Amino acid sequence: MNTITQDTDTSDTGQIVARIEAAGQRLAHVRESAGTVIFGQERVIERALITILGGGHGLLIGVPGLAKTLLVETLGTILGLDAKRIQFTPDLMPSDIIGSEVLEEAAGGGPRSFRFIKGPIFAQLLMADEINRASPRTQSALLQAMQEHHVSVAGARHDVPQPFHVLATQNPLEQEGTYPLPEAQLDRFLLQIDVDYPDEQAERRMLIATTGTANANVSAILSGQEIIEIQRLVRQMPVSDKVVEAILSLVRSARPGSDASDVTNKYIAWGPGPRASQALMLAVRAKALLDGRLAPSVDDVVELAEPVLKHRMALTFSARTEDREISSIIAELTSALE
Repeated sequence: MNTITQDTDTSDTGQIVARIEAAGQRLAHVRESAGTVIFGQERVIERALITILGGGHGLLIGVPGLAKTLLVETLGTILGLDAKRIQFTPDLMPSDIIGSEVLEEAAGGGPRSFRFIKGPIFAQLLMADEINRASPRTQSALLQAMQEHHVSVAGARHDVPQPFHVLATQNPLEQEGTYPLPEAQLDRFLLQIDVDYPDEQAERRMLIATTGTANANVSAILSGQEIIEIQRLVRQMPVSDKVVEAILSLVRSARPGSDASDVTNKYIAWGPGPRASQALMLAVRAKALLDGRLAPSVDDVVELAEPVLKHRMALTFSARTEDREISSIIAELTSALE
């Protein structure tokens, strides 16, 4: 099998394999530990971890009460990351996120000077709760830091901690008084993670476990520096030509144009750009590592196509009148890969 490798050579292969296997074992422990607190959301936990291991940010969409806040708090503890939360509201200002300068008196009566007080964005894992309830100006303050990993205040640059990841949430039901994220800003999220209701068995376990006197506690398994090393390892994983071609074929088939299928041209107003290909490549590598495998497969591309592409595509008027959904169109496009 022909493979493409990145930042590696043949002499390093054995070492990388050993590191992948060791990381897979540690990450299996992470998933197991998170599952003792978050019930019935194994796929959500997996995709949140894929987002972090891929070095990106995630957009969690689900109704209230599905443990989105608990998920971020739990992952922050298990991964050894400094986690903070911002509740987005219409009156939230950019300075409430990034921080502001205050004028201070010097000790001993010296000249006054400005001191920068950091906002909650200076965290390794940030939960942006109901991000679409804040004004576009406030949203852009967060999204700029997500892209550039720093903020600028009064001409001075302030770097955010590393690693730096944002897990933003949206409520799909209440849209009155909200400010939908523009397409260019949605593209900055590696995955869209849909959070559904747990099944009956998981909800039964949750009901018993969370209404008693005992509380499940988790402890740190990894550290921020270890997360950075694992993210570097994700980028070193070998990828077969078959997987690369599957990613390219899928993403390009989702773009309307002369070479696109009738389904795409009829139902898709605009499709994913090259950043989607990059996101899908990182996501399938991260999933392979999370599963303890040495390389991703085409099955990984099929499984992660929807969370990577869903927020990077828009439906035409014809699609909406025929009640077509992006999920079903992506499923049709991925069927050509199987």
